[in-house]
Amino acid sequence: MLGRSERESGPQALLAATAAGWGTEGTAGDARGPAERDALLDLGSTTATLSTVASIDGLSAVVHLGHPAQPSHELERALLAAPPSLVLSAAVAVPAQWVWVGRSAGAQDASGPVVVDEAGMRDRRHVLRTMGMSPRLVPTRTSLEERVALAGSDGTLVVERSVATSALGPLGFDELPGSEALSQGPPVWYGLLESRESAPRAAGAAQVWFAFGPRDDHRGSLQQTLGLFADAGIDLQHVRSHRSQAGPHIFFSAFSCPDADVLDRLVADFDDRGVAHRLLAVLPGQEFVPGPDALAPRWSAVGPLSRPADAPAAEPDLPHLRPA
Repeated sequence: MLGRSERESGPQALLAATAAGWGTEGTAGDARGPAERDALLDLGSTTATLSTVASIDGLSAVVHLGHPAQPSHELERALLAAPPSLVLSAAVAVPAQWVWVGRSAGAQDASGPVVVDEAGMRDRRHVLRTMGMSPRLVPTRTSLEERVALAGSDGTLVVERSVATSALGPLGFDELPGSEALSQGPPVWYGLLESRESAPRAAGAAQVWFAFGPRDDHRGSLQQTLGLFADAGIDLQHVRSHRSQAGPHIFFSAFSCPDADVLDRLVADFDDRGVAHRLLAVLPGQEFVPGPDALAPRWSAVGPLSRPADAPAAEPDLPHLRPA
């Protein structure tokens, strides 16, 4: 059985499950219509989704990742606060399915609100702003009838292509000029969330999400912990900190691991040193293209020429990765 959270795009999550070959059979039996049989189970809020997957045998969920190499911070936090049996075990990217539609009769004069849900805004907010839209955000669980009513006679909607074709087309809605911009750009990454007695072991390389908390919170404690990654030959692609209610800061990391043996040794090193840790994801694969969004930094002018030639380079104060 497969489910999703109420905040996720049903059509996109189903497309990801189909593309990856994850099972999509439901639980309601043959009495359902084709659309219901194909739909993923709505498991409620993100917290409820994680709790339900952890408590029901044979139930998995399709969740939005952000990117395998640059995880969604919301998902990282939710996973670490959820039962330890939960882990992401696979990833897949699918093309964005969003289109912009309006009523055929007033398509040229569409000046009203642009109704879009949370998933659509998450995936294509930059494009919407570039198009000069002022979106009216609604919860993803908002029914299509409510969205049409909110749009009114001169408003428009951003919805998945399958919804536009099957449900809005008969109501007189057509795709509007400029809609093609919403389907361009990077794909949307999804992962398979499962409850397991032990973390999956990838046959080869895998992308790993690893959370940890240094045992002591003192100057240099993070540097000592990061040394475990260096000793294992692992280059961290992602490090993010978060405050903890249990003492020291929490750190989330993501990295490419060449094989399961290297990951086993890393986990054993954390165990030996008494450093709290948890595997959040083991995603088989090495090349997750396209990569996450890249930034062209513009650094300050401070550099080697600003200090005496014989002055030693300052050692980085790694605990300053923590938030203020």
